[in-house]
Amino acid sequence: MKKYAFALDLKDDSEKIEEYIQHHQNVWPEVLQSIKESGVKNMEIFHVGNRLFMLVSVSNDFSIEKDTIGNPENPIEQKWEELMWNYQQKLPFAKSGEKWVLMDKIFEL
Repeated sequence: MKKYAFALDLKDDSEKIEEYIQHHQNVWPEVLQSIKESGVKNMEIFHVGNRLFMLVSVSNDFSIEKDTIGNPENPIEQKWEELMWNYQQKLPFAKSGEKWVLMDKIFEL
């Protein structure tokens, strides 16, 4: 199994951060299903302050260069992403149109 790590920031607003966390206690079932159908075996999101860290485990045949996590063409996922963007902000070094930024692994024990 492969793992990918991503980072993203939330808007630095404690109320918005709490709302974001609450939304992730009740992710829409259609969004969860789409993520699973894309080959994701496990997904975890951690937060500290306004920083998010997402760890995604995928099957060995998944390629981050050619495959997508979820289905960006799915209208329900598009609505979810629109809603989430009310709470999220891109990292200062993110490329144009990039939301979650892929992190490089620099250590493993």
